Amino acid sequence: MNSSKPRGRRAPPMWCKAFVTVGLLCELALSASPPGISGDPEFTEPITNVTVPAGRGVKLGCSVRNLGSYKVAWMHFEQSAILTVNSHVITRNPRITVSHDKHRTWFLHISNVQQEDRGRYMCQINTITAKTQIGYLNVVVPPSISDSLSSSDAIVREGANVSLTCHVDGYPKPDIKWKRDDGLQININKTLNVSEWEEPTLELHRISRLDMGAYLCIATNSVPPSVSKRIKVSVDFPPMLWIPHQLVGVPLGYNVTLECYTEAHPTSLHYWTRDSGQMLHDSGKYKAVSIQGAPSYKVQMKLTIVDVSHTDYGVYKCVAKNSRGETDGTIRLYTSHPPTLAPELQSTENPSPSGIPALGPQWTTDGSNDLENGTSNNTNGKGGKKDDNSILNEITRSGQTYSKPNRPDIIKNSTPRLIPTITVLFLTAAVRLLSRRRERMM
Repeated sequence: MNSSKPRGRRAPPMWCKAFVTVGLLCELALSASPPGISGDPEFTEPITNVTVPAGRGVKLGCSVRNLGSYKVAWMHFEQSAILTVNSHVITRNPRITVSHDKHRTWFLHISNVQQEDRGRYMCQINTITAKTQIGYLNVVVPPSISDSLSSSDAIVREGANVSLTCHVDGYPKPDIKWKRDDGLQININKTLNVSEWEEPTLELHRISRLDMGAYLCIATNSVPPSVSKRIKVSVDFPPMLWIPHQLVGVPLGYNVTLECYTEAHPTSLHYWTRDSGQMLHDSGKYKAVSIQGAPSYKVQMKLTIVDVSHTDYGVYKCVAKNSRGETDGTIRLYTSHPPTLAPELQSTENPSPSGIPALGPQWTTDGSNDLENGTSNNTNGKGGKKDDNSILNEITRSGQTYSKPNRPDIIKNSTPRLIPTITVLFLTAAVRLLSRRRERMM
């Protein structure tokens, strides 16, 4: 009995066995025989170039007609990799799939696109002379800043050099610029100040306390969003101190406030002492406050002494210290006379019946009396020179302030005591009589 071999498809040539891809490449070669339909297969539209952000999905389309029994394959040109053949996925990349629209348009789907997917994609029809067309997939990546490869917050001593680095990734290559968070100029060195610095590295030479603050590294490209990294630069220096008034005079029984100004970083410890070294604490006698200024390393120290007595006169010290050093300044408090004010005598335009001008004190009652306000602007008429009784003590002239404590026996805005009118008339008549005698003698 003759055994007959079952009839089947002809065996593929030996060269087909040299190729990988599960025999599908061989099928492409075997099916390249004329399909018996009129017209050769051809592309009807070019592949559209696509730009997509990383992480999104994308679909590339290849439109053909007269395909018949021919097959369509997708390939990644740069990687020389066959991705799909007809409805079969060849690559092991799970993000790639293929679909078709009634064999007219073959779609290559790529999900969660990565940067390595960027490049040219070839659609090929397996005619005897293969027909191909190529489309380009551009994968763009928004900028990102690597914290581990970039500079972190820095603490440096005044006068040192500082280098800040910002490591940025993204496609297209991001542009980098540096700005100060407070909007001030960036001092690159003693002669170069800029509002922005467009380099991956920011070099600050001989940094000073004026350069202290937050610096922003900003990365941008054509893909939103832009990103930034905030780097804080702290400049350490020992305390510095200055005193606007080192000699302060105050009358007995008044209140007085002493002032010192300091600069230090890190923030210094502030306190007041007497010349004996005794530290002054808040009490009914003393009130100390520290007011932070701008920038934050500036501080105003104030010490208010209540109801000054004889034992309060002497030397006071304001002290500032931090980890970089310490300093102090002295203020001497001495006794002075309280401001006084004599009523001002002014002539009126209407003379009295006796022919002698009516003279008298001119006081305001709206709370603007010089004595009540602690100031005096009276002059004696000799070239604008102030009368001795109208000169304020050294506190007011130096800018320091003092005030009389509230007491039951002091009534604010009380009516001042007036000089009797008859006394004024008598003095005026005496002055005129002396003037006439001098004229006769001459």
